[in-house]
Amino acid sequence: MQVVDSLDIGGMESVAVNYANQLAQRGIVSSICSTRRSGPFQARLSQNVAHLDLERHGIVDFRALRRFIRFIQAQNVDVIHAHGTALFFCSLSTLFCTKPKLVWHDHFGRYATEERPSWLYRLAMKRVNGVIAVNEPLADWARSKLRVPATRVWYVPNFVIQPAPLPDIPDLPGQPGKRIVCVANLRPEKGHLVLIDALREVVAAEPQACVLIVGSDANRSHATRIRDRIQHHGLENHVFIMGSRGDVSSILCACDIGVLSSISEGLPLALLEYGEAGLPTVATRTGQVPEVLDNGRAGLLVSPGEPVGLAEALLSLLRSSGLRRELGASLRHRVRDKYSQSTAMDQIGNIYETVLGPQLSRKVERDESKAVQ
Repeated sequence: MQVVDSLDIGGMESVAVNYANQLAQRGIVSSICSTRRSGPFQARLSQNVAHLDLERHGIVDFRALRRFIRFIQAQNVDVIHAHGTALFFCSLSTLFCTKPKLVWHDHFGRYATEERPSWLYRLAMKRVNGVIAVNEPLADWARSKLRVPATRVWYVPNFVIQPAPLPDIPDLPGQPGKRIVCVANLRPEKGHLVLIDALREVVAAEPQACVLIVGSDANRSHATRIRDRIQHHGLENHVFIMGSRGDVSSILCACDIGVLSSISEGLPLALLEYGEAGLPTVATRTGQVPEVLDNGRAGLLVSPGEPVGLAEALLSLLRSSGLRRELGASLRHRVRDKYSQSTAMDQIGNIYETVLGPQLSRKVERDESKAVQ
């Protein structure tokens, strides 16, 4: 069972839904729990995936805890796969329901700008049987700060699923050949302010350039800062905040350049989506971004927090259709080769087998015995 706080639109939530669906596709009894609320991603769940929405309030919500434990028992869950801060609720549940093994998936994208209380996570680790991290720095943090044995920590890259056939391309602002897209929720670590500062330099040289920002503006105070910066630079006709969208793959296909200006990242799904769409990409050297971009061979890398370098990289792509074609094709090939769903799901399956150990072997023997009878 995948467990996540919500099914809102976001990278972590997308990973949880993808895992639940892919496990069901592989013939495994698969379910997902949203502990606080459901959300738009519920519509992406396979009909073969059971969904439990707890609507819990706080970590210690005994009504939600009872429902959670009853569901685990009814579904005969062997592995609880907790994503992000759902760890704490899941860790508490194992005090009352001891059969399932608990795996924690660390998606923390703000690791470069925010320090987490390691003592609190160490308490939760007492109930955890394995840790999955979306990048190597987070895996190192689990080993060094949380004291999780190295044999129980795994770096597993995110993966992207090839989109369904595209509907009609949406009507978007800007001119073909000049559209830059940034898929990232409006949060400080995503570096939108740096991108807007860079765009001022870009527009001075390429007046038809524009940026489409696709992502939730749930962080209202930061969204206001972004809009104020756009107005301050007089870029109202060059920066368009599109909000959360259900047609991201269609938008990407109507754009010309992908950009991520993040200050801190794990392994952003947006970067993989750019590759699937064949978009030439500019991104910052943070998290596993250099790995995805093959250290600059499948996309342009710039230092985080430096608008001048970001502007220069964007201009180089805007001015060269040949470079755009080359880098877009390279990134698409790399994403399909290195970040496929089959590779990631094989890794996840191996991790589940490791944490289950003899418990899995006994279950397989029982199933085989029933089959013979």
